[in-house]
Amino acid sequence: MSAWVSSAIRMLEADANRSADTHLHVFPLPAQWNIDLYLKDESVHPTGSLKHRLARSLILYGLVNGLIREGTTLVESSSGSTAVSEAYFARMLGLQFITVVPHSTSQEKIDLIEFYGGRCHFVDRAEDISPEARRLASGCDGHYLDQFTYAERATDWRGNNNIAESVFSQLALERHPVPQWIVVGAGTGGTSATFGRYVRYCRHETKIAVVDPEGSAFYDAWKGNTAASGVPSRIEGIGRPRMEPSFVPGVIDEMIQVPDAASIAAIRLLRDHTLHWAGGSTGTNLYGAFSLIARMLAAGETGSVVTLICDSGTRYTDTYYNDDWVANQGWSLDDHRNRMETFLSTGTW
Repeated sequence: MSAWVSSAIRMLEADANRSADTHLHVFPLPAQWNIDLYLKDESVHPTGSLKHRLARSLILYGLVNGLIREGTTLVESSSGSTAVSEAYFARMLGLQFITVVPHSTSQEKIDLIEFYGGRCHFVDRAEDISPEARRLASGCDGHYLDQFTYAERATDWRGNNNIAESVFSQLALERHPVPQWIVVGAGTGGTSATFGRYVRYCRHETKIAVVDPEGSAFYDAWKGNTAASGVPSRIEGIGRPRMEPSFVPGVIDEMIQVPDAASIAAIRLLRDHTLHWAGGSTGTNLYGAFSLIARMLAAGETGSVVTLICDSGTRYTDTYYNDDWVANQGWSLDDHRNRMETFLSTGTW
């Protein structure tokens, strides 16, 4: 192993050590329910999202497999939080970073990627980002990080302070330390694979629920149609028009389809009830968690449920928190908001 690779690994591990851990917040539920809902706040990572963990893991994976060396150009197909985090780590290691993005990518995301020294390469169609990233990496003798293929294998699912081990450690002193459900979305499938493998490895009875936005192919893939196709998701960070290689259906106990408008109504409810701002994928998580808690109440069950705050709502002030933008999507939030408020006051879903 070269001195440069050794130094690069040390710097990535030092970043993880500095970051310590992310908070596990309690969402207020009626005390008489004897059910606790926790929100793992991934927005406090240095680059502001759950994808900080993934980006570090993908680059470590490339380093230890001899795919990334001094001077290697890193290439990705992402217009969102993964590219922001990868640009951060590439700058740390002194490497060039290029991400392939559709022309429709928001200027806010482009600015974040470029802030960390990354460069955006534009294509007309969203479905072209992966083939173009492969072509670019091949042409510059670079390394295609390929989050949609390597997310599930780059993360150490046995532990090593991954997100699953972190959650269970933080729950150790709670009244229900082993959750009934863990609720996550799927963009690459890496997070659900990590949680699903970890709970089985540790022999916990916890079940994994994956929430899926409108149009995503993941739900049909989980039902057995691995050739399913969908449309690009309006909930950034989750949902895909095809089943990705990192999506592992066998570790998922249940999938819940969530309307896009419900996801946006849920993040606004979260802000009002807790003062935590979050992006749309967090709303998808919260809506799914509420539906599972309602099921537990109906069955007379007690326990805990864990879900994630994936990123900060400050990235979406011009979209998900903008009433005019929401109206232009054709979304009406009132019915979904009323359903959730009624649930929180009566337990009825």
